Amino acid sequence: MSKDKNKEQKKNKNKDKSKKKNIDIKLRNKKIILTIIAVILFIIVIFLGYLVFRKYILKKNFEDDILGFANKNQSTIFTINNITLFSSADAGYKTNTANNFTIQNLYQYTDIAIFIRNTASENTLENTLKKVTVDNISFTTKPNLGEPKLYFKSLNNFAKSDIIEENLISDSFEFNVSSSDEADLNTPTLYNNLANPLTFSYVNTNIKPDYTITDVSSPITYDGSLLKKCNINLEDINSTISFDINITNNLDQNFRTNVSINIPLSSADKSIYDGNLTLKNDTTYNFYRYN
Repeated sequence: MSKDKNKEQKKNKNKDKSKKKNIDIKLRNKKIILTIIAVILFIIVIFLGYLVFRKYILKKNFEDDILGFANKNQSTIFTINNITLFSSADAGYKTNTANNFTIQNLYQYTDIAIFIRNTASENTLENTLKKVTVDNISFTTKPNLGEPKLYFKSLNNFAKSDIIEENLISDSFEFNVSSSDEADLNTPTLYNNLANPLTFSYVNTNIKPDYTITDVSSPITYDGSLLKKCNINLEDINSTISFDINITNNLDQNFRTNVSINIPLSSADKSIYDGNLTLKNDTTYNFYRYN
């Protein structure tokens, strides 16, 4: 009897050990799960905190940028208040016989004079020029006929049909800045006190690479009337050009504005078919300071 009782006690003792072991395992597993959950929650909190902090930093940086930009542009230093445009046409090589007239490379050109002004009554280091460049040139509306290009145009040759290939602007262009009273305006030179305009020539070449005019009963002149003689629809040579003008003043502050010009081919009472077209556009392009 005593022997059976010892067996039973031993059996019960083993059961208790096994039960306790299972409980320990469950408790250990529970602790592991709770630890993992705590770590995950900690990571989530840190991540959310990072996102909030990053958003705050971005917001602050943005506000600082806006505030800095606003502080730099509390007043307008440079502005463009007038752009004068002269449009006409011409052709390259010409041959003439008794019955016809042949031209090569019919082109339309528009000379552009951009007048930059400062807004102060006196010239200072802040409102005088140290450096002027033009870049980001693009033809936002391209003509259906021809090949548009932009050239520097000497002020002395403004409204003349000459094309000087050395003056082609392919990417960016820098003007010389001078304080001399006798600057050579045949070169790309600006007076530092803004006394003369920036001058360019938009040229749309090869509108008609080769064309023979058979009606020679009326005089042929080398101007915009050639477009009509060669049956060029003005809608086919509509174009818009844009570019950035960058100014560095004598305090080494930098300013920029974007200029967009619709090439004028007609007005309310005249068109380039009449020979030429001159427009004076009052504008308000303000330069903004960016550093």
